[in-house]
Amino acid sequence: MRARFKTTSYRDIIHIESEENNATIDIFLFSFGAIVSWGIDRERALDFIKEIKPFENQPYEEYESDEFSYFYNSNVSKINEDVIALPDYDALSKLAISYAIAQSVKLETFERSIQKTFNNTKHLPEDLATKGKILLSRREIRRKTGQLFIERSSINLHLDVLDTPEIFWEYPEIEPLYKMASVYLEINTRVEILNHRLDVLHELLEMLGNELNHQHSSRLEWTIILLIVIEVVLTVSKDILKWT
Repeated sequence: MRARFKTTSYRDIIHIESEENNATIDIFLFSFGAIVSWGIDRERALDFIKEIKPFENQPYEEYESDEFSYFYNSNVSKINEDVIALPDYDALSKLAISYAIAQSVKLETFERSIQKTFNNTKHLPEDLATKGKILLSRREIRRKTGQLFIERSSINLHLDVLDTPEIFWEYPEIEPLYKMASVYLEINTRVEILNHRLDVLHELLEMLGNELNHQHSSRLEWTIILLIVIEVVLTVSKDILKWT
């Protein structure tokens, strides 16, 4: 890769730069699996992703993507209707905005994943509310509980990538660009919503755990009742045999 492009490392980011037809191409690769490209179209970006596919680690089944237009304006830095006004040609300016875009795309994967989980489990509290019980066997409840736990843990383990990046400790001058993009993409608001949904998921896990305990208790109660009935029958039978 170094033979074809100029590469620079910034903490958890690799910046790839190339010149083509007197235009600069910038590609930023983030350690959490996101790629942001500048100066190439979607088709070229997908070709690049295919080229680095052998280096993937636990890839998602589907890609999430966003597209923006951009231009240079030394008088103002802003994003409006998915059009970015860059203050200069500095790669660090692009990096700052790229970080927010990368976080937004990563957040989309979490949002899609947890929405899919909710769609697959929304009938459980509905069953409990309307029928007084969850219509699943103990084995199915255990399996569902395991799936929910894995989903919640997987998202929790990666939420730190949505924090303010440490790279801005080294380059504080570009942090305003990151914050501008972060506000435009509503990252903080979306993280709050995601955390709320994770809390709901936690409550669902507790509900399934309670239902599992209830089924176990009910089974024990019926077992005890059955044993008592058997004991009574045996006692009565024994007494009857004495009188015969």
